[in-house]
Amino acid sequence: MIQSIPLKKLALSPRNVRKVTDAAADAQLKADIAARGLLQNLVVRKAARGKFEVEAGGRRLAALQALAGNGALPASHDVTCLVIEGDESEVREASLAENFQRLAMNPADEAQAFAAIIEAGATPEDVARRFGLTVRFVEGRLRLASLAQCVFEALAEGAITLDMAKAYGAVSDTERQAHVFAELQEAWYQVTPDTIRRMVLDATVRGSDPRAILAGREAYLKAGGRIERELFDDDASESWIDIALLEDLAHKKMEEAASVKAAELGLAWVRPTLGSYVGHDLIEGLNRLPAEPAPLNDAEAEELSSLEAEYDREAAILEDEDSSEQEVAKAEEELARIDRAMRALNDRPPVLAEGLKAEAGAFLVLSRSGEPALVPQYYTEIEVAQPDDGIVESVDELGASSSKPASYSQRLLDELAMQRRDVLAIHIANDPGLALDVMIFTLADADGHDWRARKAITIAGPVANGPVSGFEAKDAPASAALAEFTGSLDESWRAGASEVERFAAFRALADEARSLWLGFVVARTLIASLNTEGERGLPLHDALGSLLEIEMAHWWRPTAANFFDRVPKARILEAFDAVGGPELVSRYAGSKKADLASAAERIFKGEFIGERDVKEQAVAWVPALMRFSTSKEEAVVDDETSSRSEDASDELTEQAA
Repeated sequence: MIQSIPLKKLALSPRNVRKVTDAAADAQLKADIAARGLLQNLVVRKAARGKFEVEAGGRRLAALQALAGNGALPASHDVTCLVIEGDESEVREASLAENFQRLAMNPADEAQAFAAIIEAGATPEDVARRFGLTVRFVEGRLRLASLAQCVFEALAEGAITLDMAKAYGAVSDTERQAHVFAELQEAWYQVTPDTIRRMVLDATVRGSDPRAILAGREAYLKAGGRIERELFDDDASESWIDIALLEDLAHKKMEEAASVKAAELGLAWVRPTLGSYVGHDLIEGLNRLPAEPAPLNDAEAEELSSLEAEYDREAAILEDEDSSEQEVAKAEEELARIDRAMRALNDRPPVLAEGLKAEAGAFLVLSRSGEPALVPQYYTEIEVAQPDDGIVESVDELGASSSKPASYSQRLLDELAMQRRDVLAIHIANDPGLALDVMIFTLADADGHDWRARKAITIAGPVANGPVSGFEAKDAPASAALAEFTGSLDESWRAGASEVERFAAFRALADEARSLWLGFVVARTLIASLNTEGERGLPLHDALGSLLEIEMAHWWRPTAANFFDRVPKARILEAFDAVGGPELVSRYAGSKKADLASAAERIFKGEFIGERDVKEQAVAWVPALMRFSTSKEEAVVDDETSSRSEDASDELTEQAA
């Protein structure tokens, strides 16, 4: 029976099943009741002395009482209630049903509702006040309403999460949103909000990008550059849209800095690049000049000796158990100062002989802090006699013919090894069973391990350092997937103040959460490796890759930037021969190196006109050293496919010369 009951006669029933509430949600409910009144009846049961106990609607009762307490409602305010009867178990069941059967509103429905209210003349501030929400929350929902139609419909249907929808909204370009949405419908890997955000922002640059820092925000905007900002963005996280304009501004600044530096050092030239290091394409055709750090003079040698003595004295304070906390803290500060001074003396840039400067040049790179930085290596276009500097390393791929050694730059080998490691890592991270086997085996095998053999895994747990410091593989699906996997880990246990508390919190995680951590801690210990013999070859990695049936072509593709620009012309033609035979080789044999590398990138993406079987082989091809094979025999087969005969190899070499 429906009955109007004075507020002062209502009390919360001890049988009400809701025991935990949310302060923010309660505030919203209070604001809503204040604006529109009570829209849903309370469910009550008669009690002693004319009172009624609220069996369902405890939060609404608390909101009404709070409004009465601050004078917004009188204490005698009548409340519409549904009066029920029955025994205690029936009443408790009614309370449970009222709370349990409630369905939270879909964010898409909220967005449409807010948009309709705004169209009727209200402001976001009005909506926020009337519903007890923050203005940012309302603005966020309104932004959802402006998403591409396909994205909005997916949110409404529950096909994507709210966080995913927000990621699509990182840019206002609905065509870009729709394009990325369509592309991800065929994705065979796990799609996360981070994946979406990176894809929609692919044509933008963050404000923290070194190019943006160098060009300057004011100069970029003055030149007509556009910037997109999300609600919580700052200058570092905002998106700069006009990349071509940005790079033009940055490059002009680099050219100015290069001109100043060339005049300052008396060099023939200083060439700028917006990259953070000097790539192989920049130094191709140049000869490196010998340059050694200037020797210390007597005064500097004496200073260094004095600093070393100071270092020993301060280090002794740290080692002394009787040292006070103040003494230890001061010693640590002094050691840091001494270390900086010693580095300044020891880390001296190489000095070029005066007689060589007239023909010498160097490169100006863009540091991560957005500052032009001169690379302390000097080059000349004139051929000079000098010993091998060790830049190029000969690596014999498994199964490669000894009469045809593979020459790769050291940097390329290091980068390829790290990318191959990431491919293996993401697969192990997603296979906790195998990760557990790897971890247990490694621990069990440690006491009988040949100390002379190179370890494949650093099972102690720290992240294995790669051979290239600061290298980040761009457009590498494995590296991106690994980052996304890491971001999905439940790190709530880290909040523990002590090791014991953190351990207890970790044990309390769900089995699935701890399984993800198992895969992660094993995967991050992997050493960078290649499918080669010698130092970089790790047979265990190849065995694991084979067990996981890794299709390397799905995870890494050769491009001009990451491979073809950085290998000899003969290598590229060998790859052509592997997928298309002599006919494909003859078509490109006369091309210049730069044109050949660009053509190779298109071919191995399958973006060329040719036979279907050639395209299929091209999109599946990767260099032998990037594959995961368990035996030399497998690699031999691969190698025979890529080089038909010794005669063919000789012919390719002649064509490349």
